[in-house]
Amino acid sequence: MKQRTLKESFSLSGKGLHGGLQTTITFHPAPVNFGYKIKRSDLDGTPIIVASAENVKHSQRCTLLSVDGVEVATIEHALAALYGCEIDNCLIEIDSPEFPILDGSSIEYVKQIERVGCEEQSEDRIYYEVLQEVEYIDKETGSYLKLLPADDFKVDVKIDFDSAVLPEQHASLKHLSEFTTEFSMCRTFVFIKEIEQLLKFGLIKGGDLDNAIVINDQIIDQQEINRLADVMGIKPKNIDKMGYVMNKPLVFPNEPARHKLLDVIGDVALAGRFIKGHIIASRPGHRVNNMFARLVVEQMKSNALIEMQKKKIMA
Repeated sequence: MKQRTLKESFSLSGKGLHGGLQTTITFHPAPVNFGYKIKRSDLDGTPIIVASAENVKHSQRCTLLSVDGVEVATIEHALAALYGCEIDNCLIEIDSPEFPILDGSSIEYVKQIERVGCEEQSEDRIYYEVLQEVEYIDKETGSYLKLLPADDFKVDVKIDFDSAVLPEQHASLKHLSEFTTEFSMCRTFVFIKEIEQLLKFGLIKGGDLDNAIVINDQIIDQQEINRLADVMGIKPKNIDKMGYVMNKPLVFPNEPARHKLLDVIGDVALAGRFIKGHIIASRPGHRVNNMFARLVVEQMKSNALIEMQKKKIMA
């Protein structure tokens, strides 16, 4: 497989999920071995951040990159789209500190990638072929991700929120080609009981029922629901029972699990290589995804060092 980039540039506009700012983001073709890089066109000198696991500063409800004080957040859905469409090299230009949330999934990015098309480049793609298990376990929560040897890229995800409305769910991707039709349109979600606390932390200022699935798994007084809607600046809905609250129905019965799988792909894309291996994730989240991606990077560096030493010995 040769490396691939976009045939031409495309742009999208929308508000950020957490900051709520209107932003325009443009995806440009890039040369071989460029990877994914992000340019902040709104800042002096238009600084560029390399999209790598080591540049993740924090991962509270999104993945945020930071280099020398220059930040960009909520990158995971766009990177999942690039990775899922097998784009190796892309320069992403943005005029704000946060990617637009759009509909809460990767589908709008995928539509534009498919519209402009992909261009095969001159050099071969360099894969990370997994030779030994890589595992990250969060001892506090029990969440874990592991990477096993496999002939192709596969992902299995399990989520478990101990919720009557959102019970244990599973999602599986057997081949990266399934991403665009089976996962790219799956939206982010939030529990209604988390909303006020997230707002207090200055998050989800751009959240609404067009870009997120709200899960109501407890009986809440309608007056309280109206108050929360007012705080968020959205039109209130009458909610008289537990369930999913959203402006369009579920795409799949297990859409939340599929979205978590989408997030895993977007966060693991920061390892910088296409992977031939099988990821198994239990209760993943951006923080554990990033810690796992860092371990993958360490393993890739270790393997490269071993190969260099072998070549020296043979020489």
